[in-house]
Amino acid sequence: MYCTRKISEDLYWVGGNDRRLTLFENIFPIPRGVSYNSFVLLDEKTVLFDTVDAAVSRQFLENIAYVLNGRTLDYLVINHMEPDHCSVIEDIVMRYPQVKLIGNAKTFQMVQQFYEFKMEERVIQIKEGEELSVGKHTLQFFMAPMVHWPEVMVTYDQCSKVLFSADGFGSFGALNGILFNDEVNFDRDWIDDARRYYTNIVGKYGSQMQGLLKKMAALDIQIICPLHGPVWRSNLDYLLGKHQKWSTYESEEKGVLIAYASMYGNTQNMAEVLAGELAEAGITNTSMYDVSGTHYSYVIADAFKYTNIVLATPTYNGDIYPVMQQLLDDMKALNVQNKTVAIMENGSWGPTAAKKIKESLENMKNMTILENTVTIKSSMKIGDRASVKALAAKIVETL
Repeated sequence: MYCTRKISEDLYWVGGNDRRLTLFENIFPIPRGVSYNSFVLLDEKTVLFDTVDAAVSRQFLENIAYVLNGRTLDYLVINHMEPDHCSVIEDIVMRYPQVKLIGNAKTFQMVQQFYEFKMEERVIQIKEGEELSVGKHTLQFFMAPMVHWPEVMVTYDQCSKVLFSADGFGSFGALNGILFNDEVNFDRDWIDDARRYYTNIVGKYGSQMQGLLKKMAALDIQIICPLHGPVWRSNLDYLLGKHQKWSTYESEEKGVLIAYASMYGNTQNMAEVLAGELAEAGITNTSMYDVSGTHYSYVIADAFKYTNIVLATPTYNGDIYPVMQQLLDDMKALNVQNKTVAIMENGSWGPTAAKKIKESLENMKNMTILENTVTIKSSMKIGDRASVKALAAKIVETL
């Protein structure tokens, strides 16, 4: 049975929700599922903006048929060719053989990589800023390469002032029948998923997101339709402000992320003592993660969010404990920068982790490493408390 939502006079959401998928891109945990958004515009010509993942294809095709109500489909705009948005292209071509495909040169290169159907007669290849009239609506196309694939573009409807933003401004989380940002308490229920989505999916490409934001600034945008998560029809400054901070690697809040790895609980104890000292000093805006048991995407999200990071780890085979090394590698890969970092190490027969962590951090941008490194051997002793207290004081000073 069809399940659609009306966005404006002649624009409809025809996507679907996946609550069975546990790992987005087979990497990122999504306990609340994910939505695959797609939209149909009814004018003199009919337009479909992107398709969906194969997992929700049946619902999607029923939604399109219901909205079209016997009309044919004239155009399919392909803003992004990742499989969670392009998996049903061939089905659309088969069901609507007259449909024209709109995309850029890189789009159609990827279409040929995924599919073998003949597309020469149905291709409309566009370039930056080009327009297409479909009746009273005029669509304008802008390239957004590496947000977060090289072929990505966005489409602006000049009539309704709607931006179809591809993977920009999206979020993890299924929609649960609710479509619009003003139908939810976004800051309570959605911001963490939105942050984790951006920082882990798009986070590396901050300069490219900045390029898109600059193009958007020249447009009168009233509604933003991303390919995942709620549709934004109000409070756009909030959404754009978050993406401005994330894409310029500016911390959202003064606070402390404590990420620890611990083999037998002794390094965890050291991290817990530090957290207590910070709380005693009035610093309660903190988060703490065991990186052995927490997916790195959650840690990365808070690394973007907070001004300060504490890394606590044992030495392992003369090196950094492997899960902490993985976190450091992910921080570098996702461009984490502009942070103040404190280091705590443990080593029973030769603590070397702190030195190697510093070497990793020096390969990242604008990372201030505090000198007050805490080193313990095997477990904390009464005499170690002073160095932890001194590190807490130094962190408070930087805040």
